[in-house]
Amino acid sequence: MARPEFPRSLLEFQRTFRDERACFDFIVRSRWPDRDFMCPACGASKVYAPQDRLVLICSACKHIQSATAGTVMEGTRQPLGSWLLAAFLVVTDKRGVSAKQLQRDLGLKRYEVAYQMLHKLRAAMVNPSRDRLHGRVEVDESFLGAPVPGKPGKASILPGGKAIIVGAVEVREWTTKDGEVRTRPGRIRLRHTPTITARDLIPFVVDAVEPGSTVVTDGYSIYEALPAKGYRHEVEMHTFKRPLKDVLKHLHLVFSNLKAWIAGTFHGSVSDKHLQAYLNEFTFRFNRRDNLFAAFQTVLGIAGRVKGPTKAGLYAHGPVQYTHPGRAP
Repeated sequence: MARPEFPRSLLEFQRTFRDERACFDFIVRSRWPDRDFMCPACGASKVYAPQDRLVLICSACKHIQSATAGTVMEGTRQPLGSWLLAAFLVVTDKRGVSAKQLQRDLGLKRYEVAYQMLHKLRAAMVNPSRDRLHGRVEVDESFLGAPVPGKPGKASILPGGKAIIVGAVEVREWTTKDGEVRTRPGRIRLRHTPTITARDLIPFVVDAVEPGSTVVTDGYSIYEALPAKGYRHEVEMHTFKRPLKDVLKHLHLVFSNLKAWIAGTFHGSVSDKHLQAYLNEFTFRFNRRDNLFAAFQTVLGIAGRVKGPTKAGLYAHGPVQYTHPGRAP
């Protein structure tokens, strides 16, 4: 049984999710499209949903199961409709949504609620079973942000950046009717790393790129170790015949779009502590840029397999543990 059709406009969204029961039914069909529900108490597969409660009840042992248990929505006090609208707005707007904007859109009294909802949805954007990149893949590092005077822990898109971002992008190639070979960026992976040493860069490539692929880098000597890991390695460098704009041009385009997105949607200010979450969101949207509405359905499917950061984790000192894009650990 296929997952239910996703809404393709805000008007259609309002018609589809007219009340909490419609939202509940949509979540159940999205999480268990093949009706492969298994009771966590007795293992039975038959359940029913009473008309007066938004829960699933096991026909055998009467165990009560929430449709949001084990998801980023587990234990929420917000209506299911608010969660679905938040997911719809986040994934279908190519610019993304800030917590302040989401607070206004959902009519929330507290900014913190919108902030926590966004971070939980970002956790649902990283599929634990996603495939690694393959074929011809460009890999490079970039710097994102510099300290904002008087605002410890904040960063802005300024020259002399401090946060290190390592990225990878598939290079997709096709031939036009005129026989001209063209390329465009395919899927991407991004990671916030503490250093640009082999300790951080090589594991990123191993996690993000399928062995046997051709990894294209600049002349940084660290990547000379890639053939020993099962990769073909090519180097692109600025020369007289190769302009700087043609060196790793697909990945540099990704980095440029990333910085413009953070500057535009988040006013150039992000927390280094949560930077990986923003990279996850950008990666999710970029990889689904040709069909953002289908991404809404994807988030709900992934949300049934991951759990977002807790409130205590979001506000505690030190980095938040977000699942890295790439191969599941």
